[in-house]
Formats: sequence, structure tokens, C-alpha cells
Amino acid sequence: MTKTFSLDRRAFFLGAAATGAGLSIGLAIPVNEAHADAVAPEINAWVVVKPDDTVAIRIARSEMGQGTLTGLAQLVAEELACDWSKVTTEYPTPGESWRRKRPWGEFTTGGSRGIRTSHEYVRKGGAAARMMLVQAAADAWGVPAAECKAQNSVVTHVASGRTTTYGKVADAAAKLTPPANPPLKDPKDWTIAGKPLKRLDTRDKTTGRMTYGLDVKLPGMLNAAIRECPVFGGKVKSFDAARVAGMKGVKSVVLVGDSAVAVVADTWWRAQSALDALPIVWDEGANANVTSASIAQWLHEGLDDAQPAFVGNANGDAKGALAKAAKTVEAVYAYPYQNHATMEPMNATALWTPDKCEVWTGTQNGEAAFAMTVAASGLPPEKCEVYKQMLGGGFGRRGNSDFVRQAVLIAKHMPGVPVKLIWSREEDMHQGRYHPTTQARLVGGFDANGDLTALRIRISGQSILASLRPEALLNGKDMATFAGLTSSGDAALGYSVPNLLVDHSMRNPHVPPGFWRGVNVNQNAIYIECFMDELAHATGQEPLAFRRKLMKAHPKNLAVLNAVAERIGWDKPPAQGVYRGIAHHMAYGSYVAAAAEISVADGAKIKIHRLVAATDPGYAVNPAQIERQVAGSFVYGLSALFYGECTVKGGRIEQSNFDTYNSMRIAEMPAVEAIVMPSGGFWGGVGEPTICVAAPAVLNAYFNATGKRVRSVPLKNQSIGFA
Repeated sequence: MTKTFSLDRRAFFLGAAATGAGLSIGLAIPVNEAHADAVAPEINAWVVVKPDDTVAIRIARSEMGQGTLTGLAQLVAEELACDWSKVTTEYPTPGESWRRKRPWGEFTTGGSRGIRTSHEYVRKGGAAARMMLVQAAADAWGVPAAECKAQNSVVTHVASGRTTTYGKVADAAAKLTPPANPPLKDPKDWTIAGKPLKRLDTRDKTTGRMTYGLDVKLPGMLNAAIRECPVFGGKVKSFDAARVAGMKGVKSVVLVGDSAVAVVADTWWRAQSALDALPIVWDEGANANVTSASIAQWLHEGLDDAQPAFVGNANGDAKGALAKAAKTVEAVYAYPYQNHATMEPMNATALWTPDKCEVWTGTQNGEAAFAMTVAASGLPPEKCEVYKQMLGGGFGRRGNSDFVRQAVLIAKHMPGVPVKLIWSREEDMHQGRYHPTTQARLVGGFDANGDLTALRIRISGQSILASLRPEALLNGKDMATFAGLTSSGDAALGYSVPNLLVDHSMRNPHVPPGFWRGVNVNQNAIYIECFMDELAHATGQEPLAFRRKLMKAHPKNLAVLNAVAERIGWDKPPAQGVYRGIAHHMAYGSYVAAAAEISVADGAKIKIHRLVAATDPGYAVNPAQIERQVAGSFVYGLSALFYGECTVKGGRIEQSNFDTYNSMRIAEMPAVEAIVMPSGGFWGGVGEPTICVAAPAVLNAYFNATGKRVRSVPLKNQSIGFA
């Protein structure tokens, strides 16, 4: 086996801790490394086979409801040719991965990358294990491996009819040298992958057996509640620990870093109650006077062409073409801060001693959590470990490991005692890593024939990479800001315009941004798809036909757009009082589109009757999961459209709980028809792409119903809600 690992330990941990969202290093991924401590025979890093033929498939990515755990297991099991009914899964630890030179590759789960960036090497892990099991059986029989086949965890010698099971040859297989580059099946021959199999985690979730971070219980465990300065960038000035020291159950009051205070008690409620009673004086710093209005004004100034900007996509001469256009259309759009609002608030349990630091937590990035544990503990990596738990929602928020750092720092004050840190809902709302706020000015130019000859898009607003991964900036430019508007890549613009300019005036307020499910395609899809409708109506053109003219060089975008148009009956009149809207986009390597049917009462009460969504992810590992992900993503996208906004006053986030940060209710959810149309040849994402087309499809339908164009969200600010 070839191992590649040239990064020194210090560089690894500094990089992992800083990025929060993944490691930007290129490493070869080995498919096997012997693990002498395995209870059952480890065939390779991905596969453990027990004597009863139970197969444990190791999954490095995190499961947070999106189905990655089942999908990855299907890919490994497909190449392994095992009995799916006997498949279980387990998480390897990031500490073990570090010690074994990263045989599982990335632990990051975000950007819809769980399957699309690991499918090849996990499949090779399964294929290598199958070949080793077959070889072990062939060796026992004294026949060539080429005369044997494997299926359903059984190896058969074709000529003689002899059979054996994986469990019986696992010990011998584990001792073999793995094949260097095992061949993979053609997807057309899949029997496990590509099928709508039931999820592996459903039973434990519905019976209450699933263990989330909040469920962790250790002997002698104490609980901690924490409060950080509500103004981002502020610090603790003073606090009076004596005022709460005598409260029942209180064990300690801890200064965490220079900006937070925690109370440790025998129960979390007692810790939180003491924290509520603790007098804390904050040094709020220079950001104490920042408001949503001041941020919006600053961003609006960035829309001026005189302001410097990074160019993300350009061809022709957009400014010159606009100056000569027979007709121009201009609009300004805006998108707010939004919180992830996971059902399970941030939490981590830490146990620290001078010789060992262990953390139990739900994380989207096990390696970053491990790196943060090492950094906060003050111990070498070989004395640290992180045990991943199931996530009660992630949506990008748990890619950041700030709460892990806090838990370790608190535990260091209580050596030998496990301490579970739980953020209150209010702390979770006030200390988020928020969907970035941006504005966009769009200008389209037409010739005398009504053809779009120029398109100018200026984005002003926050850069996520500048905050979380500055090393990923390209000469200061954040290409993630241009998601869905670039000329190529996994989020490219689906239109061809002779003269195009898309640029970004980067303006970073003090509110920390974060990767929020769908991230920048969410607002960019609204900007471009609603503006395309504006351009069509301004020139008297039918919106779908107008788009099709610009999409001749984008057949996959056009295919999903046509699919939703056909399914919703775009060429036929809708029912009386029902209006339609349509949108498409490319996101996370997949092509997506949506069509909406709505009715509107009193000009402000929207009933969404129907949403049709089409997704081309290249390959569909589990079509049933894709359908559920599409529907789930629409919940998130529509909640953001109608309700999602975090406002700033006095430098702090005003929303503190679900009474001020609302979410859709079941009764408000429309019927969703998902069209899964994998065209093959590429691997796209699933969990995030379709979020972005829900809002523009509904907004375009709302315009068709009322003649009113909404250019800033959420709709609640326009006194528009669900019927």
C-alpha cells in the first residue's frame, strides 16, 4: 500500500482548526491499513466482517438527517457484494484517522460533498475488500480467484459449486495485501446502490435509541451553561462569582477565553439558572452601535460602480453594451442574515486530565473538532480523541467547532470530571454563524429586436471565506460569493449572454458569517431568476420562452427546466385563481429547477398549492432519499423566504428564540413532486441544491398573481404570509 502524508502535525492542526469547514490539502486515500485492535476482522479501513456475516461499514462523513450514512453504505456494499440485510455502520474517530494517516479521507460533511467527493474511494474500499474475501476463499480451496464469484456475502467456486461465507474467510482475508486499484462496477449494473432502499438509521431514530450529543451521559458528569458577550467582538469586563457560588448544585464559575462566562453545576437547569443570576459586565467594544440599518447602508454603497470590486465572471463588454442598449432594465435585491436554528442546540461533552482529553459531540467536521480539541486541551494529538455523535440538525452550523473549544476549556477547570456544555436556545440564536447578508444591483440591456445583449450584476456584501477560510481566497477574491453565477465549475450560470459582468464589492460587517444550507446560491438564485422574469415581462416576452432562448448552450439546465414546466403543465392555463412561477439554477454540481402554483388572497396571503422540482445529480445513489431531500430542502428554503431574518441592534442579534425567529408549520407546507433525472457522467450534490429554486419560483408566481415585485426577503417584512 502506498501512503502519502507529508504535512507535519503542527501544520495539520493549525489548518484544521482555522478552516472549520474542512481541510484544503491533497492526500492520496489508502483503501487499506491493518488495524490490529479490531474486535472483528477488519478487511480494510472501510469494512469489518463478523463471524455471523454481519458487515460493519465505516462512515467518516456525518449523518444529520440528510441520508449520507445510508448512501455511502450503499456504495461500499455495492462493490463489496454483501448481504444488505446484515449491514451496520459505525463512525471511525478522527483521532484514529490521524494516527493511521487518514485512511478515510475527509471527515467534512458540508457543501453536499458527502457522496459526490468521496464516492470513488469508498467504492474502491468496498471493491478491494470483496477481492480480498474472494481471494481468501480461493486460497482455502486451492483454486484461482478468477474462478470464484461473490454475491450476497457468499463466495462461490463456479466450477465445483462450493460456497463459503464472508464471515468464515474474514480472518484470512484481513491478512492479505489489498489490490492497488480495484476495478469498479458500471453503475448500470448496480443492485444495491441506485436503489430506493430504506435508511439504516430510521428505526433507532423512531424508537428513541439514537444517541445525539445531548444524550451523552458519563459517570460523575457535570453540566455547564455559557454566555458569551452578545456583541460580537466584545469581551468580559467583570463578573461576581460570589453572588451565585452558594446556589444549589453550583460547582464552579469559569471565565472561558476573554469573552464568555460559564457556570458548572450538577444539572444543566441549575447551571443556567445560576448563569441568569450572575452579574456580568461586558466590554462591548467598537461594534456596540452597529445596526441592521447601518449595515444595509454600507452594503448599498458598495453597489456603486465607483467602488472597487472583484470580478467573478465576465465576457464581452457589458458596460459598453449597456450604454448602447435600446432598452435597459435595472433592479436592486437584498438578502438578510439568517440563523441555522438547528433543533438540537450546540453542545459538547469533554473529559480532561493531564494525560488525556476526550470529547463527545455532534460535528460536521470531525477533523476540525479534533484539531480544536488538541489546541484547547494543550495536549499532543496522540492524547486526544473526539467521538462523533448523531447530529440533531447541522445545516452548516456544526462545521464550526467553537462550542468544542469552549467545552474543553471548561473541562480543564474540572480535571478528571466529564462536563457537558449545552447552549441555551437564546445562546444558540445570539452566537450563531449566520447566512451572510448581501445586496445585488442587476442591469439588463436589450437591442431593438428585444434580445438580451448585456447583463451586469454587482453583489455587495459579506464573504464567508474571508472569515472562515481566508487561505481559500484567490488574491483576495471569494469565488464562493459567485455561486451559480460563474462561467464554469459546480455552480455555473445557466445562461449565455453576449456581454456579461458579475463582480463583488466585499464588505464584511462584524457579524460572523457561516455556511448555511445552500449558502450563496440561495440569494443568487433569487437575484438572477427573479430578474430574468423582470427582463421577460419588461419586454413583453413569455418567461419560459425568454429563458430557453438564452439556454441553448446549457442542455442540462434546460432539461430540468423543461421537466418541471412539462410536469406542472406550463403550456396549459392553470385553474381559476392559480398562478405559476418557474426557476432553475446549478448548485453543488447538480442541475435543479422548480415550478410553483400559488393563489393569493387579499394581495398578501399566499397558499402554495404545488411545487414541482427536478434534479439531475448525475448519479442517484438512493432515489427515495433524493426525493425526501428535495422536499426537506423546500421546507428550509420556504421558511427562509417567508420568515427567516436576523436583525442587528446595538451590535447584537435581536432574535432570541422561535417566537422571534419563526419556521414553517406542517399546515403551511405544499405538496412537492420531485423529479429525479440522473443523466450520468458526473456526481452532483443533493442536500442543498434545490433549496435555492423554491423562493424564486414562488416569488415569480406571486408577481404573476399580483403584479407586485418583491426584491427583499423575508416576506413577513412586506406583510405577506401564508394563507
